[in-house]
Amino acid sequence: MGIISNGTTILDNGAFSVGLGSMVLLSEQTASGASSVEFTSGIDSTYPIYRIDVINAHGSANDKNFQINFSSDGGSNYNVTKTTTGFVAEHGEDGNPSGSLFYNTFLDLAQSTGNQTLGYNGGTDSGDSTSGTIYLFNPSSTTFVKHFISHTNIRDYTNDCRTLFVAGYLNTTSAVDAVRFTFISSNVDDGIFKLYGIQDS
Repeated sequence: MGIISNGTTILDNGAFSVGLGSMVLLSEQTASGASSVEFTSGIDSTYPIYRIDVINAHGSANDKNFQINFSSDGGSNYNVTKTTTGFVAEHGEDGNPSGSLFYNTFLDLAQSTGNQTLGYNGGTDSGDSTSGTIYLFNPSSTTFVKHFISHTNIRDYTNDCRTLFVAGYLNTTSAVDAVRFTFISSNVDDGIFKLYGIQDS
């Protein structure tokens, strides 16, 4: 049953009215051995929240880290200053490690312009890949810093399952308008990358 306000149905059997909190696909890329995957358009003042889905990304060499960085000049430079932190849960296919949850200082950046690690020990086998979601909040603001939250899961080259929770802020009041994904010293051999805008509710 819908919610009725002044005789008008504003919610019909759980379906919101058009545009209310909608997630809009803006761009999709499939990696094919390039050195990076970049979104250099579509991130602007249109939406207050942007979401990027990473689906089965893997690099061209074993034991490489999957990383992200941000740009405030349309992708000419990926060097936005970041302060970040993260924690990890992991479990091996063979039971070793038997399961652990820990804070990993390796994921921390302190006022760094370098790449942010979202996954590590990636592999090249068909089963080795990283998938996850990154949220970027109000990137067009020229008043506030920009927060981001990432949750990724990786099946690494040693057959461990590892999930990483990484978050932080981009310490700039310039608008952030581009995002780049890379593997350290490795091409992005495969993976689907989708950029969404999330509308105001």
